[in-house]
Amino acid sequence: MAMDYAKCAKEVYETVGGRDNLQSAAHCATRLRLVTVNNDKVDMKKLEDIEGVKGVFSSNGQLQIIIGTGAVNKVYDEFLKISGMSAATKDDVKAAAAAKAPVWKRALKSIGDVFVPILPAIVASGLLMGLVEALGKANPAFQGSDWYSFLDMMANTAFAFLPVIVAISAARVFGGNIFLGAVIGLMMVHTGLLNGWNVGSETAINDFFGVTNGQIPTWNLFGNIQIGDYVLGSISRHGYQGHVIPVIIAVWIMCKIEKWLHKHVAEMIDLFVVPLVTVFATALVTFIVIGPIFAQLETWVLLGAKLLVGNAFGAMIMGAIYPLTVVMGLHHMYNVIEAGMLSDGGSGLNTWMPIASAANFAQFGACIAVGLKARRAKTKTIAIPSAMSASLGITEPAIFGVNFRYMKPFVCAMIGGAFGAGFGAITGIGAEAYGVTGIPGYLTINNYFFYTILLAISGGIAFALTWFVWKEEADPAEKAETTTVETTHVEKAELTKTASVYAPMSGNVIPVNEIPDDTFASGVLGNGVGIEPKEGVLVAPCDGVISTVAETKHAIGMEGPKGTELLMHIGIDTVRMNGDGFEVFVAENDKVVKGQKLVAFDIEKIKKAGFSTTTAVLVNNSDDYEAFQVVKTGNVEAGQEIIRL
Repeated sequence: MAMDYAKCAKEVYETVGGRDNLQSAAHCATRLRLVTVNNDKVDMKKLEDIEGVKGVFSSNGQLQIIIGTGAVNKVYDEFLKISGMSAATKDDVKAAAAAKAPVWKRALKSIGDVFVPILPAIVASGLLMGLVEALGKANPAFQGSDWYSFLDMMANTAFAFLPVIVAISAARVFGGNIFLGAVIGLMMVHTGLLNGWNVGSETAINDFFGVTNGQIPTWNLFGNIQIGDYVLGSISRHGYQGHVIPVIIAVWIMCKIEKWLHKHVAEMIDLFVVPLVTVFATALVTFIVIGPIFAQLETWVLLGAKLLVGNAFGAMIMGAIYPLTVVMGLHHMYNVIEAGMLSDGGSGLNTWMPIASAANFAQFGACIAVGLKARRAKTKTIAIPSAMSASLGITEPAIFGVNFRYMKPFVCAMIGGAFGAGFGAITGIGAEAYGVTGIPGYLTINNYFFYTILLAISGGIAFALTWFVWKEEADPAEKAETTTVETTHVEKAELTKTASVYAPMSGNVIPVNEIPDDTFASGVLGNGVGIEPKEGVLVAPCDGVISTVAETKHAIGMEGPKGTELLMHIGIDTVRMNGDGFEVFVAENDKVVKGQKLVAFDIEKIKKAGFSTTTAVLVNNSDDYEAFQVVKTGNVEAGQEIIRL
């Protein structure tokens, strides 16, 4: 029985609370995506029972109603007529949903969005940095070799210029010019400024500026106008290597200024006025306002750490808050404490190192728990290498790419770090050098046995807490946070003749329940198979008519012989690639023949973006048929029969 699209749309509209409870509406290849004013007003069970609705879930502020390919666009058109709303893109819906989230959640999401694209660079650099430092400590002679210098340069590049790549990524997230963002990032690590890692070193300050008092000189742009102890327009001449939050704040301000100027500056002078004013204004705000704030934070953190480090309770506090100072980019100041301890005429032992090591290894424990517990391939791909880097003492990939992004693992790691640091203080262990933590710390520690227990406590507690506390949230673009999906039973069509679906690509065919996506694997969108492609080409699996082409080019719907409704979804979560790497050769309502080229896609680009290439080939109305048979699994060539109805 043909679906009544208008009836379905009307019932959905009424059940979600009508126009007063709707903010925006859009659709993708299979789902109607709504943002409501108040989801509590929606009767989810009643919504699921509407004829034509195959499932409902709420995810990150979006109400997603599964209808199926070929039907969702028709229901959507009717929905717009009934509601009087204008069409919105998926990005509009996502933006509306995101705007409803709490401020802290939006801030965390922004940080995650900034760091996810640059993770490959900092993970690779982090692992290499840890290995190079370990080799140098294990074999001091290696530190003087050309190979050590070359590898050290390679390893440190991403971290030495971290503000630059963070600035570029932040500019993309906040909608600004990425090259202006790069300029702001480069300013913050300019060679004319003292390297931020040396802010606490009097020797480095004296050598760099040619002074003898160990004080960083300032630029006083407005003379010596003082407000209390503050000199108006005073800029401390040091860089921001290792800093993250100041860079993100600076670029956010830059983007706000740039957008405002684009709206108010005449088009004929926009090209040179907007970039000039944007960079100049952002630079002033960054170095006059943001700089002093973080300089003061560094001073307070350093003083607080010195006061706390001498006892077990204080060590626990520092073990807990250490990762917060990493997030703020203030942790390099601790080198001053370590250097002072080593030069002390007393024990000459660096007892700060066990605190830092406990905090860092706890980040490893939390991150590896995420990597092992996660079901999504993309999460594992990020978490496991990041955890390995953290085990070697380089925690930025684990913190920014995983733990801080999901927050619960970060808090669990803070707890683990606190207990590990407390144990280190009680046992009095210390290091005979500084600069390494985690596993490489064995090269400098004075008691291997207690240090092993310290790592086990910090990493173990963080791992256990994360394992029990953290639950993987589904992708907001494709999955549900909590899914209670019930398949709507439809009247069986009286179909006596068989229909065949042929492989739309060459590759490895897997059962539908092995597709790495809960929605596809559950069968709510219909029975079918997954294909792990070996070539980046999707062809028509039968003769038919194209019913849907996703805006992001990653999914094709078509109507095949004997009433089959087919969906071919290339990759998992690839909607987030926004069409990058995909080329479509057909349009809606095109007639196609079996084997005709539909889409070309870049397999390597999908993998590099962190997504699975597994392609779902589904018969959306498989329940309409008396029999459904997967004819072949394993390796197939495009054009071979894989499904028979």
